[in-house]
Amino acid sequence: MSKGYFVLMLHAHLPYVNHPDFPEFMEEKWLFEAISETYLPLLRVFRKLKQDNIPYKITMSITPPLMEMLSNRDLKRKYLSHISKLIELSEKEVKRTADEHPKKHKMAKFYLEDFKALKELYESINGDIVSAFMEFQRDGNLEIITCNATHGFLPLMARYPEAVNAQIKLGVDTYRKHTGTQPKGIWLAECGYMPGVDEHLKRNNLSFFFVDSHALWFSEPTARYGVYRPVITPSGVFVFARDPESSQQVWSAEIGYPGDSRYREFYRDVGFDREDWYVAPYVDPSGERHNTGIKYHKITSKDVGLNQKDYYDIDEAFNATKEHAHDFATKKRDQIQRLYEAFDGVEPVVVAPFDAELFGHWWFEGPKFIEEFFRAIAGIKEITPATPTEVIGHIKTIQEVTPAASTWGANGYNEVWLNGKNDWIYRHLDEMIEKMIFLAREYYNEKDSLKIRALNQMARELLLAQSSDWAFIMTTGTTVEYAVNRTKTHIKRFNDLLNRLKNNTLDPNELETLEWIDGIFKDIDYRIYAG
Repeated sequence: MSKGYFVLMLHAHLPYVNHPDFPEFMEEKWLFEAISETYLPLLRVFRKLKQDNIPYKITMSITPPLMEMLSNRDLKRKYLSHISKLIELSEKEVKRTADEHPKKHKMAKFYLEDFKALKELYESINGDIVSAFMEFQRDGNLEIITCNATHGFLPLMARYPEAVNAQIKLGVDTYRKHTGTQPKGIWLAECGYMPGVDEHLKRNNLSFFFVDSHALWFSEPTARYGVYRPVITPSGVFVFARDPESSQQVWSAEIGYPGDSRYREFYRDVGFDREDWYVAPYVDPSGERHNTGIKYHKITSKDVGLNQKDYYDIDEAFNATKEHAHDFATKKRDQIQRLYEAFDGVEPVVVAPFDAELFGHWWFEGPKFIEEFFRAIAGIKEITPATPTEVIGHIKTIQEVTPAASTWGANGYNEVWLNGKNDWIYRHLDEMIEKMIFLAREYYNEKDSLKIRALNQMARELLLAQSSDWAFIMTTGTTVEYAVNRTKTHIKRFNDLLNRLKNNTLDPNELETLEWIDGIFKDIDYRIYAG
């Protein structure tokens, strides 16, 4: 007898990085790595589960920038070039490792066959990853939801309801454009919620969203079942909250499964290990090295340096994956049983949200873990895997609460996106929002096509500058120069267009270039900012 529901939520997102004016651009590899390491491997897992008639339910947000990039013709062409180069490099590695170490040689042969298979899969779906995922939504095993337009951090836009609504409306419109259907739910960027945002969700016909645990721990009134039952806001939108136990078991840097000594080490890669002359054709043309995805070492121990790591064995790692998947399934069964008894027979809903890119990109064996987990719980009658829409359909009573403001960032609030390293961006973003709202109203009935195009491009520059990724990168210190440059570039392009609009000096050629370079949301209408 089922005692409760388990909701696995994967948030797939990358910032909009598209440089059609360059034959290669290093940050575009973020997308190519995610395609090879996460999105295509997840498709393979879904196909295997379907083929074997294993019941599984996954919720997946594919953000608007990601949908736009996955369907971009130039990026699709560049991805095929990228994977072809990896096949070429792995062919060299098969020859080179034959005289090095048997485990390296075994993995080199694995990479060669795997890259070929990934390319074949990508070509078989004509590079249309979103449509390939939609097949599983039609089967009822996958529920794809949307996210706000450019992953803008909504809590810091709260003063401007027009900007919040524009982010959400464009998220819904972009989902419709790429899937032909209306999304039922949304993942708010960075799980960032503040009271009142649910009114915009209702306005855009969204029926549910997710929050971090403390949004319900500190809700008004207190959520009776804590994070283990959805609630409904006064606006009539359902809320699902993150289960901290599940997050810790999978995501924790200290005790999470991905840190097991048998798993592949992320930070050892031939992109850094081989000679300059050898890797030069496979790294950035500037000579700056980066990961290639060909890695020969396992984590071994957290106490040893990168140069002391042992060689990786994929069979040993996949055995670990099965152990961990069964352990997680057992823990979920015990947790649901415990909650069911504590709730006097009311079925708990355990929600486990993660970044999709954890599975495959950061944790190489992650897609295999998902596959093994659903195989494991197929034999556990106490757990019912479900999507949020299915849970909502089964709920007979629901408590109305107002969740507390919250995010899933460090310490649970806004400090990742607002601190001494990135606070300078907000005076510019706020000024752009105010100008955009004014212009949308001032030019609401504009008929001049050149001015309309300029206003639409200004809306794109504002939205691209609002991506939460830039503030996040400035805080974490990874590729700060790129994040700062992107922010300043979009601010400058917005203001340059504004000056030309005011002075009636718009240049069609210059505008066409901007529409090409920052060409997200082709069908945008700046009037969404009119309120």
